[in-house]
Amino acid sequence: MPAVIERFKGFYRDLSQLQVPEFEKIYTDDVIFRDPVHEIRGAADLLGYMEALCGRVEFCQFEYLDELVMADKAYIKWNMNFRHPSLGKATHTVRGVSHIQFSDRVYYHEDVYDLGQMLYEHLPVLGGVTRWLKRRLAA
Repeated sequence: MPAVIERFKGFYRDLSQLQVPEFEKIYTDDVIFRDPVHEIRGAADLLGYMEALCGRVEFCQFEYLDELVMADKAYIKWNMNFRHPSLGKATHTVRGVSHIQFSDRVYYHEDVYDLGQMLYEHLPVLGGVTRWLKRRLAA
């Protein structure tokens, strides 16, 4: 397995405290990052986003479930377990997949996950509507 994959997984295993020196070993300066909310270009902007994110969560750990690693790309399935003060005291779990492309470092990183499961379902009014819509669509 490429060393960059091990560094990547180690970095995200526990985001309660951001490991800036490790970040610089994982991502290229011109990295592209995408998730359901953001598209960020450049390591400096991604690091700023990560610092803000880590500063707001009380707890954030990734559990790796499965992976498919090729010569220059990987798909890593995970559960993100997190606690955020605006979502109460409970620990929440969101399942997702990271698609990364790399050479010696990651130059493309896309996270795919259910934003409703992460956020909308925990909001007072919107949460009820989101859960109701999911049940209706599943029927």
